Amino acid sequence: MSEPRTTWSLIRYFLYLGSLGFGGPVALIGYMQRDLVEQRGWFTKEEYLKGLALSQLAPGPLAAQLAICLGYTHGRVWGATAVGVAFIAPSFLMTVALGALYVAYGGLSWMQAAFYGVGAAVIGIIVRSAWRLGTMTMAGDRLLWGIFAVMALVTAWTESEIGVLFVLCGVFVLLVQAPPRRILGLVGSHKALWSAPWPALLLTGLGATASFGVLLDILWFFTKAGAFVFGSGLAIVPFLYGGVVQEHHWLNDKQFLDAVAVAMITPGPVVITVAFIGYLVAGMGGAIAAGIGVFLPVYLFVVIPYPWFDKWSANPQVKAFVKGVTAAAAGAIAGACFVLGKRAIFDWPTAALAVAALVLLWRFKIPEPVLIVGAGLIGFAIFWLRGAA
Repeated sequence: MSEPRTTWSLIRYFLYLGSLGFGGPVALIGYMQRDLVEQRGWFTKEEYLKGLALSQLAPGPLAAQLAICLGYTHGRVWGATAVGVAFIAPSFLMTVALGALYVAYGGLSWMQAAFYGVGAAVIGIIVRSAWRLGTMTMAGDRLLWGIFAVMALVTAWTESEIGVLFVLCGVFVLLVQAPPRRILGLVGSHKALWSAPWPALLLTGLGATASFGVLLDILWFFTKAGAFVFGSGLAIVPFLYGGVVQEHHWLNDKQFLDAVAVAMITPGPVVITVAFIGYLVAGMGGAIAAGIGVFLPVYLFVVIPYPWFDKWSANPQVKAFVKGVTAAAAGAIAGACFVLGKRAIFDWPTAALAVAALVLLWRFKIPEPVLIVGAGLIGFAIFWLRGAA
């Protein structure tokens, strides 16, 4: 018998997921489905899918939004806040620690070797998660399976998640399955403050000690990233590249790719890479500013509209709309598996690692953290053998 759902039990679970939940957004929402709906029974299938639909409609990283939605379902604003902090804090602290090592030692060359194995194993994990989500979402509904297939193809072809398509899919299912009877219509401050140097220990990244103005630039840039980028955590990467490398010139190409690699080899939401970027630019202050900037809009986009969304969720038209959105989300996630697979599987060893991970998960139910550690060690071994050859 599973322990009952309490605020503390949810905090413990999301601390665990934030500490050991590898695989990125697709895998993380799959873990929540498996652990909280299927195994523990803490949330119903309807509550989970409703949270997933709202998360997909709102901008920002998908996994963090879903976690906050589930927290809100349990305990409203307090539940959303507690779960959000529990989920984000472990990976934030790990990422900041890696940022400190990166600044101190001028790079982390071992990340490339680890990511070689980890990236391939992650593909096996997310394929299984996408399949479980698809079967739960669509069941035997051929219309939803059709939407799933179309969105999978669109995502794989464009290599992006197009936010407006989720809304259109929801509207389409609404019109087909529950057509409404009628359409109803209805920063100037003291200059010295901006340029003054702050405590070097907290605000020193790769360059000189950052000023308060730089911190505000970081906060504003990452707030825009959290507020206007739709899709999974990986969808934010092109936006970050344009701002961090091309516009502000905070990092060069190699440093930015290292930041993305850190996000992939650490547990929790992939978007936590912003903490690493913020640390490289302005130390701990930069990491905190980037984290607040990217996650605060995510939090507000859940706690503000959720009461309305929940109130009308029993309405037939809203239920049909949610079904269409969740089917579209499942299809986009399946398409993302293909996109990520092209980048992580590029030779025979990585292909073998991905297949092995999928088989071990499906047939033998090996825990994901064990797979990730094993794949990372294999990656090290392959790089060492190639270097020795």
